[in-house]
Amino acid sequence: MTYSIVARDSATGELGVAVQSHWFSVGSVVVTGLAGVGAIATQASPNLSFKHRGLEMLRDGMTAAEASLALRQDDPAIEHRQFAIVDAHGGAVAFTGSACMGEAGQYSGDGYSCQANMMRNDTVWATMARAFEQTGGSLSARLLAALDAAQGAGGDLRGQQSAAILVVPANGTPADTVVDLRVEDHPTPLVELRRLVTLGGAYRLADDGDDLVARGDFSTAAIRYVAANEIAPDNDELRFWAGLGLISAGVPERGVELLRASIASDASWHELLTRLDPSDVPSSGEALRLLGESDSIR
Repeated sequence: MTYSIVARDSATGELGVAVQSHWFSVGSVVVTGLAGVGAIATQASPNLSFKHRGLEMLRDGMTAAEASLALRQDDPAIEHRQFAIVDAHGGAVAFTGSACMGEAGQYSGDGYSCQANMMRNDTVWATMARAFEQTGGSLSARLLAALDAAQGAGGDLRGQQSAAILVVPANGTPADTVVDLRVEDHPTPLVELRRLVTLGGAYRLADDGDDLVARGDFSTAAIRYVAANEIAPDNDELRFWAGLGLISAGVPERGVELLRASIASDASWHELLTRLDPSDVPSSGEALRLLGESDSIR
């Protein structure tokens, strides 16, 4: 009772899967993916073993089509299943069993497949495909566009409840992801999922900043923190680190302004500032001095 898309980005090699359903925690049921291997969606009456077995088949050298055929051959309830696989070479294939509840169907294109069941109408999967093909930008953006298009075309007959997106890199370890987010229970899960993807992008920049600080590259770290704050300007955490970054980058007035805003929201940020070791965060001591001076002027 779900619509989903699996896809490979031909430019980056990233692999992804995204889904929405009127079902609690659909992401924990439907989606899986592995860096450099593939991505899978299993739905309708899902066979959860398809996720790990399918990835193992792909990792052992099978194509998406070969893995799909192998999974179908030993499942006595296969006509109740709907699932899709995309492999690391962009091979994409879907299966919709004859016993899936209508409207149900699929559309596979170059490097992607859209599939849906229990939809309000039979236009959903083709509409998803058009949106994916016509949207530019990152794989995450294109997957989200496909989900939005599905909902706009009528979506799940029962409405909305949960959504998820998983994007993995072209190469990496089983732990590596580009985006891995879920909305478990929400009246407008696609709106919330898009918000989380945006916020997640900001936090990835902040994570880069942390890594750069650990390597002693404070000036580049400052750029990352400021960029993160620009994406999510009302987030106290990102605003705090951006403030310190700006002070480190020689823009103290704006840095103090951001720090003061976070502290005004929650005084715990000032307590954290006093606990920072200047050997780890060189601008922390200067930040305290500047905050003290501005307080005395006031």
